[in-house]
Amino acid sequence: MPVFNMLDAKSNLSRLIDAVESGREAEIIIARNGKPAARLVPLASQPEGRRLGVAKGLFEVPDDIDGANAEVAAMFGADQP
Repeated sequence: MPVFNMLDAKSNLSRLIDAVESGREAEIIIARNGKPAARLVPLASQPEGRRLGVAKGLFEVPDDIDGANAEVAAMFGADQP
């Protein structure tokens, strides 16, 4: 894990972030006056790709799912056509 002093970290922040984002470095330590002060690490990765259909096949939608729409709308004070 490389250690950068504050001035070098400020001057090369984009490069340091690229290094942790790409996985070239697991973490980078930023030091102040030779003492470790902060740790630069990547955020947990977000799921990639489409999420549509993630629950496909896990449950069945009943045929009468819209049967109570008017009643629910009335509970919220809305008129259902």
